[in-house]
Amino acid sequence: MIKDVMSKARQSMDGAIDALKRELTRVRTGRASVSLLDEVRVDYYGTTTPLNQVGTLAVPEARMITVQPWEKNLLPEIEKAIFKSDLGLTPSSDGELIRIAIPALTEERRKEMVKLVKSKSEDAKISIRGARRDGNDALKKLEKEKEITEDDLKRSEKEMQDLTDKYVKKCDEIVTEKEQELMEV
Repeated sequence: MIKDVMSKARQSMDGAIDALKRELTRVRTGRASVSLLDEVRVDYYGTTTPLNQVGTLAVPEARMITVQPWEKNLLPEIEKAIFKSDLGLTPSSDGELIRIAIPALTEERRKEMVKLVKSKSEDAKISIRGARRDGNDALKKLEKEKEITEDDLKRSEKEMQDLTDKYVKKCDEIVTEKEQELMEV
């Protein structure tokens, strides 16, 4: 029973870390990465479709992303979708290929990005602490129903806190790494 509660809490905490990593791949650093365009959706014959499903994305240079649409008539739709995304990127098309230059980040913009990263980190920590609370509540319920002893409860709560601390530390490490990446010039 205790193992089930701990396992469920661990899964929730893993989910929070995975969500944080996904969110941070969308935070723009000074380098080009096709993951920047993961959330861009294109109107493909009336259906909203991810950009990577209507063309080939590539990074030919450190500050350039190219999009080669599989159908030429999609060029304007792709350009419009990139403009509408709130990434602050400007696509340019030569009729065959869309080039997206990734501008260098200003010091001010870097600091804004670091704030955003810290905010996303705090969201992940809140989620981790929520998993701890749910786990502790489940453990207290087991103790109340006399399925575990009070000693088991105390030991399990300490184990839950250690698990929480481990995941919060992991969260901090991920954020520190992203901050360093952002502050590189």
